[in-house]
Parts: sequence; C-alpha cells; structure tokens
Amino acid sequence: MENEGLVEVVLPGIVAPEGLRLRRGAVPAAGRGQVVVAMEATGVSFAEQQMRRGRYYDQPPFPFVPGYDLVGTVVTAGEGVGQGLLGQRVAALVKVGGWASHVVVDAEDVVPVPDGLTAAEAETVVVNGITAWQMLHRSARVRAGQTVLVHGASGGVGSVLAQLARAAGATVIGTASARHHKALRELGVLPVDYRAGNVAERVRELAPGGLDAVFDHLGGRSVTDSWKLLARGGALVAYGSASTRDDNGSKQLPVLKILARTLLWNALPNGRRASFYNIWAGRALDRTAFRARLRADLTEVFAAVGRGEVVARIAARIPLARAAEALRLAESGTVAGKIVLTP
Repeated sequence: MENEGLVEVVLPGIVAPEGLRLRRGAVPAAGRGQVVVAMEATGVSFAEQQMRRGRYYDQPPFPFVPGYDLVGTVVTAGEGVGQGLLGQRVAALVKVGGWASHVVVDAEDVVPVPDGLTAAEAETVVVNGITAWQMLHRSARVRAGQTVLVHGASGGVGSVLAQLARAAGATVIGTASARHHKALRELGVLPVDYRAGNVAERVRELAPGGLDAVFDHLGGRSVTDSWKLLARGGALVAYGSASTRDDNGSKQLPVLKILARTLLWNALPNGRRASFYNIWAGRALDRTAFRARLRADLTEVFAAVGRGEVVARIAARIPLARAAEALRLAESGTVAGKIVLTP
C-alpha cells in the first residue's frame, strides 16, 4: 500500500455529499516524533455530517480532508520514534485527515490495537468508544444499580454507551426509532420510540423516581427536557446539538446555549449537575495528561470489546473512493452502527 501513492477525500466547501473530491499524491513523510499510518479503516461520524454543512463548531477552513479517527498499520517512523512501532496496528483520534490512505500522526497519539480485533471492529469504537467511556465513567460516574437514559441508543456513540452502561450494571433506557427496538432489547436496553411523541412521559413511566444520568446529543429543547428527568444527585451530560444540524446561522451558538444552561443549572442548589462533554477538553492545557487519559480509556474500550461486553456494530463497509455514498448513507438515519471506510 505504501508504494501505491496517497489517496484522500477532500471536502471543498459546503456541498452535498456528491461534492466530495478525490485527490491523489505522494505518500507523506514522517517528521520528527511522527509516524505514517497506512489506513485500514476510518469512519463516518456525525462530525463529518456537520462539517460538510459548515456546522461543526471548530472545524478548519475549507478545503480540508475530513475523517475524525482511523485504524491502520505504522509503515514509517520518523526521527526520534522507536522502530518497535513499525508494523503495529494502531488507532488514532485526529479530528480531521482520517479519510486518506496514509495519515501522518504524532507517535505519542497512537494507541495499539490488541490482537483479535480487526481494523473495522476497532474503528467502530475509537471516537465512539472514547466518547462513551469518558461520559459514562469520567463525567457521569455511573455505578451499578443506577438508571440512565441514552438518547439515540442505536447510533454510533449511543449504542456503545448503552452497552458500556449495561456492563457497568446500570439499567438503560434508550431512545430510537421503532425499527431498532428489537436490537436494543437484545442488548438489555428498554427502548422508547422518539417518533411517537411524549418521550419524557414514557421515560417517567419506566423510571418514576427519576434518572441517575442522561446522555443527550440532541441539544436544543431536548437538553432542558433531559435535565427535568434527573433525580436528585443525577447528572446530565450533553455532547452535541444534532437537532440543529440543518439550521442556518452561527454554528457556535447552539453549543454556547447548552454551555450557558449547564452553568445556570449547576449554580442552583438542587443536587443535580450538568456538563457539556468535549473529547478534546484539556488537550491544550496538558497534552501529556490528555494523551494518557485517551490511551487508558480506549484501551479499556478495546478490552470491553474483547470480552464481548461491547459488540462492534458495523453498518457497512465502503471503499474510500465512494465516501460520498457512505456519507449519504450515514445521513439517511436508516442504519445502526458505524459506517466504515476502507482503502
């Protein structure tokens, strides 16, 4: 693969999925402290759906190569990098740049993928798994015997979060469309049809004493409804604004509104707490601690997959050259699990 040249997908501006461009070039070189990873699997996440609309709150200027994470094999190590990494399968969180056949990554940012996991299986739980693990265990600190609500429980993050919560001993209520309810029940999740209306009323029927944690990626009015469902001592973790994906105007405003609400709620003497989760929080202040935390948490998620506590749900495998098709499929909302792009 290394000798075949670079192939990457470029997002040129605010375009339909079919507006993505394929670009070829020379395989990049690894600088000091860096490695070149030959991509074996990368994914389509909600971030790319927002980015193509210009709606991701800190995306780079157009044009750029999207791709939030990847799994692949280290083919080149730069100066100052131990040669032991060569030939290793690793995972990396990059935010942008993953939709390419070869990606340059700082060596300290790669996490080894354990034997027994395929590249596609590992890819399903990189950004999704880190997000789910950190929200569950670092933000909400969910314990056995508690009851939690996961919005979008059939989605990429939601499905991993629901499974990790079940593995932690929690009762899980999950919102999803009716066609996903059978699969959720098989995971031990109590499904609620978000399209049927009165979601809050149905959740209260299932958890009359209130919830110990709610995980909300919807934003907007849903955040307020989620807050009201908490029991005393409960935690709301907001981590997106999916409900405003197709809105016009400022891309920062929906997030700022959520942040303002969490600050207000936390100032109230009501025994509940709220936070907005950002996977990159703390990176600028202490990169060493950030890397250590990410490595530890992703390693825990990989171990959970290895134990069968989390099933790697692959919705589709699509070649990188057909990224437009993959993005269109992801945006259709008709699939469960992760859409994986392959070289």
